[in-house]
Amino acid sequence: MNTVKADIESLNPFELNVYLEKLVGDGENETQEWLNAGRGNPNWTAAVPREAYYILGEFATTETLDHEDDIIGSKIKEKKGRVDRFQSLLEQKKSKGADFLKDVWANGEHLLGMKKEKWLTYILDYMMGDNYPYPVRVLTACEQPIQHYMHHELFGARPVPFDVFAVEGGTAGIVYLFESLVNNHLLEPEDKIALMIPTFAPYLEIPELPEYGFETEYIKAELMEIEGQASYQFSKEEIDRLRNTDIKAVFVVNPSNPTANAIYDETIEQLKGIVKTDNPDLMILSDDVYGTFLDEFTSLFTSLPFNTACIYSYSKYFGATGWRVGALALSEDNVFDKRLRELPEGKKEELDKRYGPISSSPRDLLFIDRLVADSRSVALNHVAGLSAPQQVMMALFSLYSLLDKEDSYKKKVMEMCYDRQKLLFKSLDLQLPLKALDTAYYSEIDFALWLEDKYGDSFKDFIVKHHTMTDLIAKLVQEERLMLLKAEAFGSSAWSVRVSLANLETAAYSEVGKRIVNMMDRMHKDWKNNRGDGE
Repeated sequence: MNTVKADIESLNPFELNVYLEKLVGDGENETQEWLNAGRGNPNWTAAVPREAYYILGEFATTETLDHEDDIIGSKIKEKKGRVDRFQSLLEQKKSKGADFLKDVWANGEHLLGMKKEKWLTYILDYMMGDNYPYPVRVLTACEQPIQHYMHHELFGARPVPFDVFAVEGGTAGIVYLFESLVNNHLLEPEDKIALMIPTFAPYLEIPELPEYGFETEYIKAELMEIEGQASYQFSKEEIDRLRNTDIKAVFVVNPSNPTANAIYDETIEQLKGIVKTDNPDLMILSDDVYGTFLDEFTSLFTSLPFNTACIYSYSKYFGATGWRVGALALSEDNVFDKRLRELPEGKKEELDKRYGPISSSPRDLLFIDRLVADSRSVALNHVAGLSAPQQVMMALFSLYSLLDKEDSYKKKVMEMCYDRQKLLFKSLDLQLPLKALDTAYYSEIDFALWLEDKYGDSFKDFIVKHHTMTDLIAKLVQEERLMLLKAEAFGSSAWSVRVSLANLETAAYSEVGKRIVNMMDRMHKDWKNNRGDGE
């Protein structure tokens, strides 16, 4: 039993949840509903742009056919009367998806990067997916909508010219970045990097892989009080560690997973000062996937565009984890290209050989184009790139947000997450965090602190001495049919748990809190009875 327990303790939080879910079974005979609050997958989808996507697919298919009974179609090419047929189809369709496409046609041309008639032909071609994606970095008719979206939702009022690389979700962007930084000698084995924690657990594991061998420093957030409310933030002393020029790169998820808090403006100003005066060549890798869940969000790319590579995924906001769609953004003027130019001649010659097969002047190849090439081991650069139909979905998600002048979708998604958080926190008798910096996509709960506040020091000390957070999570699964996610592997305390506010129906979050309380009340009662003094 001790061996089994040790094996369970060593599992990462996601594998632990898979193990426990198998252990509890399908629960066909259980009267209590199974609640998995450990998963980060949202339980909503953006229906309107999806419907528009399938309308475009229907139209694209008919445009490849000369006769209705054909079973072999041709390629999409210029075709007389296409615009009239497209508009006629939209008039026939009485749906929100068709209305959205009408809005794109009538009011969105300035977002497309070309005349709408030309854009339509490109998009229909991409929908059919019968050509290799070209350009390989991002498709011509998708680039401008994606850039406009990232500028509007993430980068705010201080834009800089930037390039994007369409990737298979945010995780692919991170993997490609690390690989290209190493391939191009911008990071070397045993170089020092920093991770701002807590952060998504796999991101902690990537730098530890033997092929990288980085020396890692951890910049740790702590629970602070800002404007009278709680928020996980970085102290001035922790951020000052980035003044050390031995630290070549820093990686951050902003807003964070699992704490769901965005970096405070004062910290961003401190970072700007550090880069300006102490560590000007610091490479910042920022995953901004949760930035769209805030009314006002300041990306590090906005404040430090020269130093920052921004990774964004559409997965959470649009309920699109299965689409695997995201983008990596780099300022046209950036520290990565600067450092490439400053490499020693010997390393430049080595890289000439690496990229020579795809460029007659490999030294002029931008870092973002090296990312694209490296993503397909260079030799397959000509067939690199995210699939064309996936990029169409990205463009439609982007246009949907851009043309939603009232932010109706954003308000509904944010309101849903905040309502869930309120129900959870009320049932646990917890104070809500600072809303301005909190996405309410997740909530991290310091279980030991909660036990102390609710039951007192003695009971908390007993639990900490005789149990682990893994024990309590397993008991919740077995006794309350409730799954939470252990947060220690994210860089949080050993007694922290992440509750996803994204993947259950809103009303269930009161029940999540009640089940936690029910189990701990039973344990508290047993503890009091066994003590014999009732205290």
